Amino acid sequence: MSEAVKDSVEVALELDERGVYSHIAKESAEDIRRIISSIDAERAQRKGFTVYYLDDWDDLIRERIRKGKRHTAFDFYNPALLDIWEEKVGELRRIRMTERFLYSGIALFALGFVLVGLLFGAYLIPVGLSVLPLWVWVKDWAGERRDLIYHQLTQFFIDEMRALIEDYNLNPEEYRFKLFNDDYFGVSILRFGRENFAVVSVEPGKNEEQPPNSGE
Repeated sequence: MSEAVKDSVEVALELDERGVYSHIAKESAEDIRRIISSIDAERAQRKGFTVYYLDDWDDLIRERIRKGKRHTAFDFYNPALLDIWEEKVGELRRIRMTERFLYSGIALFALGFVLVGLLFGAYLIPVGLSVLPLWVWVKDWAGERRDLIYHQLTQFFIDEMRALIEDYNLNPEEYRFKLFNDDYFGVSILRFGRENFAVVSVEPGKNEEQPPNSGE
């Protein structure tokens, strides 16, 4: 009689527990490293800086969530990740829609008064043009709101990285990442070769030898 084929979870559970959790932790830290740099790169680009970074943070987060769900037998990934990500993406979408609506309203108001002024009296033209400074205000408002969301998302993943490194005894320098803005908490800047990289700051003694968190 042929031996029953074991599924991947059964096989994984038969492996050395420390090795299994260490492998998943390293995979997660590598993903988060790329997500941090990708979000911050887009934040810097939106502020007008020239930044070359190819990863798409939205795709990376989706992939991170898919991987996390595959590891639910270990209760490994942060279940709050999906909620936070969806909330922030929703906020960005609402800001973009509000921005477009306000731009359209300003343009229609200005154009309407200019046309009426041309037809009935030139004194109405300045009234229409007087709302144009609001265009600059909307641009600044939307930019600041978006920048805050990018900052919050990046900081969230920096904190996730720190939790992984502390709980699973990882070397922070092995999971260094590029940052293009300098207003994040809990990171240190180190020089590797000719480039500067950020690493998460870990409390002394936090990731000294200790058994890995088993998620129980």
